[in-house]
Amino acid sequence: MAAVASNSRLTVPSLEAPRVPHYLAVGLIAGAIIALQIAVMRVFAVGSWSHFGSLVVSLAMLGFSLSSVVIFAGKGWFDRHWQGAATGALLLIGPLAVGANLIAQTVPFNAIFLVSDPQQKWRLLANFLLYLLPFLAGAFFLGIVFLKSRTAFGRVYFADLTGSGLAGLVVLVSLYLFAPETILVVPLLLWAAGSILWFAAFGAWKSAVAGVVVAALSIAAYLMLPGLTGIPDIAVSQYKGVAYARNFPDGKRIYRSISPFGDLQVYASSYMHFAPGLSDNAAFGMPEVPANTYVGMYRDGDGPEGIMRNLAPAEQVYFRYLPMHYPYVIKEKPKTFVVQFGGGISTQAALNAGSTSVTVAESNPMTLRAFRDPILKDVTGDILAEPRLKVIDYDGRLFLANTSERYDVIDLSLADSVGLSNPGGFAISEKYAYTHEAMLSYMHALADGGVLSVTLWNKEEPPKSVLKLYSTIAEAAKAFDPQGAANDIFAVSSYLSTTTVLFKRGGFSEAEVKTLRDYTKSMSWEEVYYPGMEYDGSGAQKVLDDYRASIFGSGQDATLTPPVDATAPGNPDCDPTAPADPTLDACAGGNAGPQVLPATELQRMTWHALLTGGWEKLAADYVFDTRALSNDQPYFAAYVKVADLGKTLDRLDLFQDDWGYLLIWATLGIACITAASLVLLPMIFGWRIVFSRSRGKLGTILYFACLGLGYIMVEVGLISRFTVALANPTVSASVLISSMLVFSGLGSLFAERIFDRARTLLPVLLLAIGALLLLYGYYLSPVLDWIGAYPYAVRLLLCFLLVSPPAFLMGMPMATAMTWLARLGKEHLFVWAWGINGCFSVIGSAAVPIVATSFGLSAVLQWSAIAYLIAIPAFFAVLLPSKAVPIGRAAHA
Repeated sequence: MAAVASNSRLTVPSLEAPRVPHYLAVGLIAGAIIALQIAVMRVFAVGSWSHFGSLVVSLAMLGFSLSSVVIFAGKGWFDRHWQGAATGALLLIGPLAVGANLIAQTVPFNAIFLVSDPQQKWRLLANFLLYLLPFLAGAFFLGIVFLKSRTAFGRVYFADLTGSGLAGLVVLVSLYLFAPETILVVPLLLWAAGSILWFAAFGAWKSAVAGVVVAALSIAAYLMLPGLTGIPDIAVSQYKGVAYARNFPDGKRIYRSISPFGDLQVYASSYMHFAPGLSDNAAFGMPEVPANTYVGMYRDGDGPEGIMRNLAPAEQVYFRYLPMHYPYVIKEKPKTFVVQFGGGISTQAALNAGSTSVTVAESNPMTLRAFRDPILKDVTGDILAEPRLKVIDYDGRLFLANTSERYDVIDLSLADSVGLSNPGGFAISEKYAYTHEAMLSYMHALADGGVLSVTLWNKEEPPKSVLKLYSTIAEAAKAFDPQGAANDIFAVSSYLSTTTVLFKRGGFSEAEVKTLRDYTKSMSWEEVYYPGMEYDGSGAQKVLDDYRASIFGSGQDATLTPPVDATAPGNPDCDPTAPADPTLDACAGGNAGPQVLPATELQRMTWHALLTGGWEKLAADYVFDTRALSNDQPYFAAYVKVADLGKTLDRLDLFQDDWGYLLIWATLGIACITAASLVLLPMIFGWRIVFSRSRGKLGTILYFACLGLGYIMVEVGLISRFTVALANPTVSASVLISSMLVFSGLGSLFAERIFDRARTLLPVLLLAIGALLLLYGYYLSPVLDWIGAYPYAVRLLLCFLLVSPPAFLMGMPMATAMTWLARLGKEHLFVWAWGINGCFSVIGSAAVPIVATSFGLSAVLQWSAIAYLIAIPAFFAVLLPSKAVPIGRAAHA
């Protein structure tokens, strides 16, 4: 009998009072799910684009919502058979993760052709659904555990959050050890440990042995099947930069380094011709253009960033034909600061130009480590050992904002490998080095007569990024020198290549303007603006109208005819009968001269409007958004104006540069539809419960929706903010998510102290959360600037702690409300509330980039604060006893 009783306890265990091993197991499994999300993001970042990795993580959140719907619909069955269901879901997590990742590599999608090739949409959907499967299994396991331990929800929730947070730190460290093609080993190991501990906690040793076998087979399959089947570890898109380097006949990888800062690889090939903005005249002005000048550096497959070899003295005239040579045309032997080291070209140009000293900043330690490696030392001649060079190992923008040093030249040239707005579905990304506040920091760090030089890729037609740059620099110049800004700017461009803007503290002299103009003509670059430049704006409106018609017109009303340069001298030899020359209009209006490209004309009218007036009208009339960048909106993206979104649907092929932004809107729409479906599904499967009279039902739904929306918006919004101090989105995400979850877990554990006084204390707590988020929205930016100047280890610690106050408080509302639902016997709402929270988390994560680009990052925290404030009155609905609960029981509760 004793044996039977013991066996009975083993087969029908209880989770009403979980023990420490149960909590540890839940923490490990939850950690494995978070680790899997980060691993999937790494796979997508290297194989395709990180934007789609974030979409997969959003779908992972949908896994929790979908599982809650199924558990809600079959609550009775799950109550009776929870052990078998939990065991099955738990054992499936690893095999599904391995299988989904392997199969996904056989159906790679290409974001370039998302619009033109319908198959790409199905491939993208297949990837989403495949990666959803392991998250769905994990969500089922955790959902069942929460259902069966609802009376101890606060502690189980603490284990879930804390385990997830600590796993984020584990993954961060593991990124130094595991390459992207093996990174899934980390979540698989966490899952294996959690599974074995879970079974051992119940004394289910046969299941524990099964868990060991399944885990071993899953890890072995992950590591061995790609080689056995010929399926690639990661199917890298053929349109990623590194794919081109691998396909060169003599392409050879000469260096690789992995870390949380990315997968950095360097390739060499005789086919690699980087030439960043090189003047076409180099072919005529140099005896011989240096051969094999560059090797290419790639981060997560994106690039190349050119690393220039050490040129022989006879070859060094090459630097004169690069646009970053501009400031040295008028500054001899300057004291120079290079804002971002990158591939080192700007640093080499500064040294070659005779700078007496060069201070260079690089916030990515992986880059500096690469240049100190013997292989790249040999390529560059060990540039970092140059006696005139001083290296700052953090963000140059932050250094200049806090230093008392003054420089003759400050250079920010081609800091991004292939441009600021990349085609092919890239998501928006923060560019803090180009913001209004950054430009002011650079200007203040100039010595009297010092020159700021900014060179940007100019590959877009119609122009987009360059106009945002112009408006940003112009606003900063007018703020720095309200009376003389028009005399402080010199700007040039090269069609579909680069643009360079010079700002001189104190203004350019006539002699300097002439010197710069002569240099520009010798390079055959286009003058865009210089002090005293005459401008005839008679054709301005036509250029604006033509650009809008070229995008949103019928295709027959956009001519984009290059206007005649009104500043050119007349041609007395006009012959109207001569054949038309596509580059000349010798008889137009009696004012002969070369025709000006519409893009050049647009840039000229932009500078004229920015510095003399009329910019607001020009910006309103132009087809794309040209707002200046700020620390609150640091985006070279979101060019399509919100009012024009509907017009893009039948001509998406024209918006390749902004597909990432348009897809975010599509994601938000899909998230809203999916969330609504998952909220409504319980009405189909459990309509008797849903439509039964129950006090506070709508208020309860609103409460958990607000918590899901508010929490995820804080989490995702702060990731973008913390990039300022941590200089890398992967590190920022890992630290931010870990800190949020760990301290929220501690908050959920502490919430046990306020359960009995929740009616009075929780509204005050929600009010405090709202106030704290508003405070962070207004004052977080300068705090992060201050943190960013510390050594990296200190930055990590300070950022981790900075999140703790709001995260700790934000862990209490969920645990408190879920516990009260269990106390009041509202089992019919317990699981549904969990699903609603997950649904609105997906909506919130999709809404963050839209809110950030439209209203600013501070608005994200403000919206989150509003969500928590709305939750205050909704919370009282949670506390209303259901009519199905006896009055005495409710009163006792």
